[in-house]
Amino acid sequence: MSRVKFIDLFAGIGGFHQAMMQFNAQCVFASEWDKEAAKTYFENYGIKPAGDITKIEASDIPPHDMICAGFPCQAFSISGKQRGFEDARGTLFFDIARIAKFHKPKVLLLENVRNIERHDNGKTLKTVVEILNSLDYDVYYKVLNASNFGLPQNRERIFIVCFRRDLNIKNFQFPPPSNKKVALLDILEENPKDAKIINRPDTYFTKEYYPQTNLFGDVELPNRPIQIGYVNKGGQGERIYSPYGHAITLSAYGGGAGAKTGLYYIDGKIRKLSPRECARLQGFPDSFKIHPSINQAYKQFGNSVAVNVLVAIIEQIYKTGCFDLKETQNISSLEAS
Repeated sequence: MSRVKFIDLFAGIGGFHQAMMQFNAQCVFASEWDKEAAKTYFENYGIKPAGDITKIEASDIPPHDMICAGFPCQAFSISGKQRGFEDARGTLFFDIARIAKFHKPKVLLLENVRNIERHDNGKTLKTVVEILNSLDYDVYYKVLNASNFGLPQNRERIFIVCFRRDLNIKNFQFPPPSNKKVALLDILEENPKDAKIINRPDTYFTKEYYPQTNLFGDVELPNRPIQIGYVNKGGQGERIYSPYGHAITLSAYGGGAGAKTGLYYIDGKIRKLSPRECARLQGFPDSFKIHPSINQAYKQFGNSVAVNVLVAIIEQIYKTGCFDLKETQNISSLEAS
């Protein structure tokens, strides 16, 4: 039975790979320039990612049905010149475009920060769409939040889905929110050894928060971060949140006492999240092998993509019929779960 073949560009630790596995898809090529992320990718998937994609010829990449890429938000603008494909040169998006131009896969699934919508007064996203259109792809895009897809993390990202024009896919719809109510409490470890505890005299609580119950006795969870205090002056990375709400967006960078994960008041202590908790916030299973360096682990999960959101989008892609129905064998099992 044939399988959908995909390539994983700017692969990181394999968020796209993790999602595509749920559809029995086959990864035929991966690329990641960060050596530590590439090690984590290999440990989990047995595929050693190629290095810098800018140095890899499109002809050296195997044929594939789909490109997956959480491309870096390296910005560019058209500067009024309207040069189409040429405007992408010098950016990492160009490498997606040149590979798509050569291989002409059926589908592209791309992810980026939501701010790309507003960058350069919208010209950046406009150029991305125009280039994809010029390569004969119909383009759909939407900002989705991991909080609405069963993950207790406030993480808004733009997702771009492209169908090769000859497929005549004109009815694609992004997935609706799952409306599953979850809280940070649902994914916490018991007494994690690698979650830093913060003991500081300049700690201030501004309110208490406990979830309400409705008329039926069901707990009402807010599905968003709930700030209940702060340390120091309450700047970025210095805010304290309730575990009854959601985590803030995981970040690969940033400072403050809660750098990369945020601070949370859990079991009477203020602490950061552990790497395993970060993995869970991104939708990775507990079987996923985490980098042994805690700093690398935080960076890698901060750079990754929310797996649950990808799974919901990919299911919608398969439902369009762009791939042979034999290749969508486990959609029904996903719907039943």
